Amino acid sequence: MRRGALAGLAASAGLAAACAPALRPGAAAPPGAALEAGPADAAALAAAARALVDAVEREPDRTRRAALATEAVAAGQRCDAAAPGSAACDYALGLALGVQARERPATVRDGLAEMARRLRRAAAAEPGLDRAGPHRVLALLLLRAPGWPLGPGDPEAGLAEARRAVAGYPDHAPNQLALAEALLANEQPEAGRAAARRAEALAEAAVAAGERDAPGWLRDARKLSHAP
Repeated sequence: MRRGALAGLAASAGLAAACAPALRPGAAAPPGAALEAGPADAAALAAAARALVDAVEREPDRTRRAALATEAVAAGQRCDAAAPGSAACDYALGLALGVQARERPATVRDGLAEMARRLRRAAAAEPGLDRAGPHRVLALLLLRAPGWPLGPGDPEAGLAEARRAVAGYPDHAPNQLALAEALLANEQPEAGRAAARRAEALAEAAVAAGERDAPGWLRDARKLSHAP
């Protein structure tokens, strides 16, 4: 694969990590919790994988990030083995594959394809999981990844997924952010900026409420609201 194409795929792989803080349905289990959970405890296994994804984003050391990404995938795979077909496990593994693809570029091509498959399964089985998280993250993947044959990118399909996320949870700022990005990518600038302004208002409210990740949502919304 050409270096430029690989770089584009690696950059798009980071989208799962960017969304990961918004994927927690509550307090996440600490990294390693999967090792203490029973083999059938899919909820704990999924939470452990998501916590590891979050830890990757907060780790400054490059080597440690790569190791944590590998641990996240392993936790997601344990979840999948314990509860095959579980939407929570598919979702967690999809996120883990995304950060692994970014931190370990050799896994990019296969990792993003499998990420898309897992997110689609999670969205079909439990579309409301984490306030439409599977639809939201799948939308961003389809928007940011290169198209076939290099990756699963498809801007029109990404817009459809973003609309599904907003239809389910219109008052969740990350869903409006995904819609704004999708509309802009599909040459609908006025509608895209309107969605970004909606995301900005929701993010401001979340900042006032003390949501940890809301400042990042607010920065992204302000950037998109001024997009050309």
